[in-house]
Amino acid sequence: MNRSSKIQVTSILTFLFFGMTAISAADSESDIGDRLSIENPTSHGNIEVLERYEIGQSVYARALAVETGTNSLWVGTSAGVHEIDLRDQSIRNTFTREHGLANEYVFAIGIDQAGYKWFGTNAGGMSRYRDGKWKTWFPMHGLADYWVYAFAWQPDGTQWIGTWAGANSLDPATGEMKTYLSELVNEWVYGIAVDSKNRVWFGTEGGISRFDGKDWVSWDHADGLGEKNSDKKPFSRNTGLGTRSRHDLGVLSGGEATYNPNYVFSVLIDQQDNLWAGTWGGGLAWFNGEQWHNYTVDDGLAGDIVYSIAMEPSGVLWIGTNNGLSRFDGNEWTTFGRNDGFSDLNVYAVVVTPNGEIWAGTKGAVVRLGINKGDG
Repeated sequence: MNRSSKIQVTSILTFLFFGMTAISAADSESDIGDRLSIENPTSHGNIEVLERYEIGQSVYARALAVETGTNSLWVGTSAGVHEIDLRDQSIRNTFTREHGLANEYVFAIGIDQAGYKWFGTNAGGMSRYRDGKWKTWFPMHGLADYWVYAFAWQPDGTQWIGTWAGANSLDPATGEMKTYLSELVNEWVYGIAVDSKNRVWFGTEGGISRFDGKDWVSWDHADGLGEKNSDKKPFSRNTGLGTRSRHDLGVLSGGEATYNPNYVFSVLIDQQDNLWAGTWGGGLAWFNGEQWHNYTVDDGLAGDIVYSIAMEPSGVLWIGTNNGLSRFDGNEWTTFGRNDGFSDLNVYAVVVTPNGEIWAGTKGAVVRLGINKGDG
């Protein structure tokens, strides 16, 4: 891909993961209370940070999802779930285990065609919610694992679920759940996306896998996924082959960012069925089905550890990294960080709302970006 060419894509929002040890509600309470307007925000073109919503100093905002039918933003944190009214940014609901959520630590949120909200949790299985009613799935119900990190749907309603022990497909008509493990390049699944040909793409700890309904194919760093380690970052100890008790999820070694280009945090498919993948230290990867291209800090990306990706209908990319939030329009890069109102630079989740605003989830806060209409 020519770096100067425009990216024409559709708005496909992916929900993502970056792992930490689970924090119980007793240890960390999440409450979107303080709404902080940013004083003298830096304007990048006409986009700036409008407000920051504090959720608790030790609370992580891990997943964001827009429900267009109700004009809601769903926020998954390490201490529960919030539903926010996008019209005035007020809180409609807050859910914890007390209300029916399987576990307060939420890593993934998906919304299906019927309006069910699906929550993937850390060690608590998968919960579904609609109209005040809850249902939870555990491995005893066919779920591959208690750790659930990604959701995606095919046009016929077939649901795909990414876990730490493979991927599940869930038939909406029969409720039948199948598990795929050996077919994947790696069992630790963090991102799932579906393209226009109904093929399902999986971002894992060992690379990318794709399933067309019949055949599986996979790619990893040897095929071009993730940039080379030119600045010699320490290699991550994560192998994907360890037990959960020794599964290292820290991205730092001695305070320095580590490197594992096969480890994919998030995936997104654009309108041309190109794949975008966020890697651990290898930057942002782009794949057109034949060739890979990787974007790094040398190109303008804020950080080479990419946790999250979202796209505007116009094709503009928003990328959450370990060093701030990047915007890429196909030509130019823009970074939003501490000087713009971010209190933490690790951006674990990012989503585009129907009115064109951008919401980003970090440790301790959720940040809202958009056009400041009060500037005349």
